[in-house]
Amino acid sequence: GLGGGAAMAEGEGLVSVDYEVSGKVQGVFFRKYTQGEAKRLGLVGWVQNTSHGTVRGQIQGPTARVQELQEWLRKIGSPQSRISRAEFSNEKKITALEHKDFQILK
Repeated sequence: GLGGGAAMAEGEGLVSVDYEVSGKVQGVFFRKYTQGEAKRLGLVGWVQNTSHGTVRGQIQGPTARVQELQEWLRKIGSPQSRISRAEFSNEKKITALEHKDFQILK
């Protein structure tokens, strides 16, 4: 991972990261719960099912909050989901959010 985890200050700036979650993550309200968790954390982005049985999307927001959602995607998910793997890519600093809210894409 990048940086010092809990040592990161709140005013750390904004980041954008793409994610893909594998396992039993379709048909278990995974997208709905991801959207709920993202909104609770004040993050923006999107989530969608893929044709090959995974869930993917993008998260944007303050670094510490994005890291919280990454942990959630790795370990928790929706109550009936079984996450085997969460991969994150294209992590980068951004100066402004590129989405207005957190959407479920079809």
